[in-house]
Amino acid sequence: MIPVSCLLEVCLDKIRYSRDTKLSIGVVLLGVGVCTVTDVSVNMKGFVAAFIAVWSTSLQQYYVHYLQRKYSLSSFNLLGHTAPAQAGSLLLLGPFLDYWLTNNRVDQYAYDVPSSMFILLSCTIAVGTNLSQFICIGRFTAVSFQVLGHMKTILVLIMGFFFFGREGLNLHVIIGMIIAVVGMMWYGSASSKPGGKERWSHSLPTNKTESR
Repeated sequence: MIPVSCLLEVCLDKIRYSRDTKLSIGVVLLGVGVCTVTDVSVNMKGFVAAFIAVWSTSLQQYYVHYLQRKYSLSSFNLLGHTAPAQAGSLLLLGPFLDYWLTNNRVDQYAYDVPSSMFILLSCTIAVGTNLSQFICIGRFTAVSFQVLGHMKTILVLIMGFFFFGREGLNLHVIIGMIIAVVGMMWYGSASSKPGGKERWSHSLPTNKTESR
């Protein structure tokens, strides 16, 4: 998702990345890939779902930053305006996508008290996640949010090893985590320096004529 976010910023916002910033992003991607990619298999349905998910999420995160900057909106204000549209689209498209991907209908699920409680808990966590996303993207950019967000991936792996056993914990996973953390630290340093990320400025020459 980071390459797509970078492409959107370069094409739409005319952002120019320094060499160190590009290299640090590459290090983060390498580290996350090493510690998470263990088995790769591709089929058409999964490829289409992944393609739509990556591009839709990247566009959503880009426009969160764009709208906050353009209209000077706070994170709470923008979230309040966009949440109804997101909820409506999810209610309309979600059941069809679930059936297409899993061959199971949402209305045929046997709901009980525990499942309803977990659904409510998931919705509550989602509100906090969306709010933190809007705050982080509004303060930084979508690319920075994605880079720093991979720390969540590493923490999930660590907590999984801690609570559910150490079967998947091996040397290459640990090395991947270390590489990713080093890349994040490098990105934070490189992007904060002058010229690390800057917007191209196009100035047109003007001809001034003096009347005598």
